[in-house]
Amino acid sequence: MKRVLVVNYSQTGQLSDITERVIAPLRAAGHDVHLETLMPETPFPFPWPIVDFFDAFPECVQLDAPPLRPLGIAADTPFDLVILTYQVWYLSPALPMTAFLQSAEGRQLICGKPVITLVACRNMWLSAQETIKQLIADAGGRLIDHMAFTDQGHPLATFITTPRWVWTGKKDSFLGLPPAGVSPEEIRQAARFGLALADGLNNDQEKTGRPMLAGLRAVTVNPRLAISERAGRRAFGVWSKLVRAFGKRGQWRRRPALLLFVLYLITLIVTVVPISLLLQWLFSPLLRPKLERLKAELEQPSGSQEFNLEKYAP
Repeated sequence: MKRVLVVNYSQTGQLSDITERVIAPLRAAGHDVHLETLMPETPFPFPWPIVDFFDAFPECVQLDAPPLRPLGIAADTPFDLVILTYQVWYLSPALPMTAFLQSAEGRQLICGKPVITLVACRNMWLSAQETIKQLIADAGGRLIDHMAFTDQGHPLATFITTPRWVWTGKKDSFLGLPPAGVSPEEIRQAARFGLALADGLNNDQEKTGRPMLAGLRAVTVNPRLAISERAGRRAFGVWSKLVRAFGKRGQWRRRPALLLFVLYLITLIVTVVPISLLLQWLFSPLLRPKLERLKAELEQPSGSQEFNLEKYAP
């Protein structure tokens, strides 16, 4: 029997559903799984009021996380494997996960441990994962696998369906657009990762440092979106510093700066993102070698190969 720590924060509940699918086979195999649900001292609401939603932007990007309530487990508790499941806010990790990885308790829990990350989001998670990787490394953890679950809708459609879900709690289809979120079938199939992890733990594979989820289509990267995301991340860095210069979270005097950011974001979504994707499509023959290298790099360590799908089909 191995001991597995699962650290989860799910604002909408979708990530919790995926997490349960992944850890159920571990428990069924007899492993001791401790699920730690992060609780900020001041909870982030769901649905998320639109003003509060945008007011969280600067702190997300600058990794200025609010404090958490005390964890339900001692920081010196030994574990064989740590799984971190997180959401993406503004191309950055959701603030509760940032708070955990910056805390003394969180750093102690993952120091020297093999770590697996799991993200569920609209579609752009690469920048957030780079941040998570660095925070894990700073704490002395070793990232060995990553799983990414994304909304299967068209990127332009999700610019409408995802905010509607976050702001109103409604994720059903409307105006001819698909439902928001990860598809129910993808959530159901998340059990394949738990089955593979159970086998890996039984064979001490977590001690080798090699991926335990290879061949399970754990990560599929669209390199064209990656280019757009990197540009957005740079812009978010500038805007977040500008807004913070006007005041702290919740203060009225920074609302005008936030309004300017919202107008910029709408302009970016309506003009720059479609034009960028169009140009990449037009020049795809010239960009293909670079994009293929970028895809292979960003899909590490677990990759998008499928040679183990049949073996671990739920």
